[in-house]
Amino acid sequence: MAISSIGVGAGLPLDELLDQLRSAENKPLELLKSRAASVQSRLSGYGTIKSSIEALKTAAEALGKADTFGALKTSVAGEAFTATASTKAIAGNYNIKVNTLASGQSLTSDPQADRNVKLATGKVDVTVTLADGTETTLSLDAADTSMEGIVKAINEKSGLGVSATLVNDGKETPQHYMLLTAKGTGTEAAIASITVAANEANPALDVSQVNNLMAYDKVAATGAFTETEAANASISINGIDIESQTNTIADAIEGVTLTLLKTTEADKPQALSITRDDAVTSKAINSFVSAYNNLQGIIKTLTSYDVASQNSSALTGDSLARNVQSQIRDALNAANSSGAMGSLSQMGITTDPKTGTLKVDNDKLDAALKDNMPDVQKFFASETGLSKRIGAVADNFVKTGGLIGTATTSMTNSLKNLEDQYDTALGRIDAKMEAYRKQFTQLDVMMAQMNSVSSYLTQQLSMLGNIGKEK
Repeated sequence: MAISSIGVGAGLPLDELLDQLRSAENKPLELLKSRAASVQSRLSGYGTIKSSIEALKTAAEALGKADTFGALKTSVAGEAFTATASTKAIAGNYNIKVNTLASGQSLTSDPQADRNVKLATGKVDVTVTLADGTETTLSLDAADTSMEGIVKAINEKSGLGVSATLVNDGKETPQHYMLLTAKGTGTEAAIASITVAANEANPALDVSQVNNLMAYDKVAATGAFTETEAANASISINGIDIESQTNTIADAIEGVTLTLLKTTEADKPQALSITRDDAVTSKAINSFVSAYNNLQGIIKTLTSYDVASQNSSALTGDSLARNVQSQIRDALNAANSSGAMGSLSQMGITTDPKTGTLKVDNDKLDAALKDNMPDVQKFFASETGLSKRIGAVADNFVKTGGLIGTATTSMTNSLKNLEDQYDTALGRIDAKMEAYRKQFTQLDVMMAQMNSVSSYLTQQLSMLGNIGKEK
């Protein structure tokens, strides 16, 4: 007898009973899921704390760099040049004239009617020598000895110091010119000579047509190229003449890099002012304070407990999170020096007793930077300064194999273990529920059969009872 749904044959709510049994069996699974969610929340919380510690470490490292203290800024009264200054520079004022800009040499060949015709029937060596002595040889196959082939070979050769292009005059029957341009500016980057020779594999090869196009000697003033000469940059600083191969001039004024843009008017130098830029130090200190406060706020949020709702956070009661907080605070409070700026409070940086966060009095900080920069630098950047202390504590937590790494590895293993337990329990429950289903199905079939027999017997007895009544 076929049963379309468990319980139909027996007239019993067997499907509902199976669902109730399943719910009862699933309770251990819910517990495993809850434990896994708790571990995952802790794991995520540790990741957030680690990122915040790394941000604090980065901010602390900036306070350990010499470039953060005594930085200089430049101001140019004009548009002939720009200037940047390193910490090696010295504050001062300068009058600068830009007489000439550095430019690159260019060579223009005699015109050719056909840019694709081969100028030799075999392999040709073309050697380019720059004024600084750099020598590079191109070995051209016969197919590459046309104007177009030579241009391609030049542009594909690294280290040649020369680029090439073809220009036509735009006429109905155009004439083609080869234009060679030195990649660098100044006289030392210019082309000194170009020689053409038959490759040693065929020394008797006629290379005259290639030679007529490419041969050049600047000193001897021979060759078919027309030259636009290179020029060096020429400036004067407070009356001192300086020459440069490029338009970027470094350390003519120690620690200062000038980038020339255009020439100045005759006898009208432009002023360069170099002054100390305390804003760089102030910004670095404020960035550190923000990173510190951010870490403290994150730890507070992740470890808080809401008494009213009795809800805990991901790391409520977690010892590692509290350890991070206490060690970072200890490193901050232990930092001191023997100079005029021996503590954070002397620079205008104080701790809020209610929140534990830092506050910056920027007016007081600016005054400290203005009057006591060396002592401020000593406080932050010395071997026993705040930067080193915070960095050491941070490394203890975030380095590979550090405290957070060890904890997260343990939790990752716990999650894997819980996942395995879940899968095992789920398989066991599925097997038990399948056994229940089969038993219920058999019960349903048996009850259906019994109900059928009962109905049949009832019918037969009813018929027997009616036999006597008919007489």
